[in-house]
Amino acid sequence: MRLPIRIDEQRPEPLYHQIEVQLRGLILGGELQEGTALPSIRELAVSLKCSAITIRRVYQDLEHEGLIRTRQGAGTFVARVETAELDRHRVTRVMEELEKAVEAGLALHCTIEEIEDAFRQIMRTKSSEQRGDSEDDRE
Repeated sequence: MRLPIRIDEQRPEPLYHQIEVQLRGLILGGELQEGTALPSIRELAVSLKCSAITIRRVYQDLEHEGLIRTRQGAGTFVARVETAELDRHRVTRVMEELEKAVEAGLALHCTIEEIEDAFRQIMRTKSSEQRGDSEDDRE
């Protein structure tokens, strides 16, 4: 199985983190269903051109989170993930991304108030898009 995971060596995040975040997203996003067999550590390392130690760490972290399970001699599989866990993860990921956005704004010397205003503006735009309002309706 070939997973749609891309690593970018130019990014500051470690490779294991990039892979882990993407694989977690595939599982929690429903693209990898319960029981889906994952590539072996060696296969995934070769396909992503990284160390088997890197993939081992990813698999260990995701197994610790309960997202995958390894059966000796059978392989590694996507575990059953409860709806409450999916919801909790979704909210956690949004909060992590928002925190990064706030940190980026602060690094650009924006005030908290400017960041809040930008967030409100984005939320109004997204809300209008979800309702199907056209730009002409908003003007």
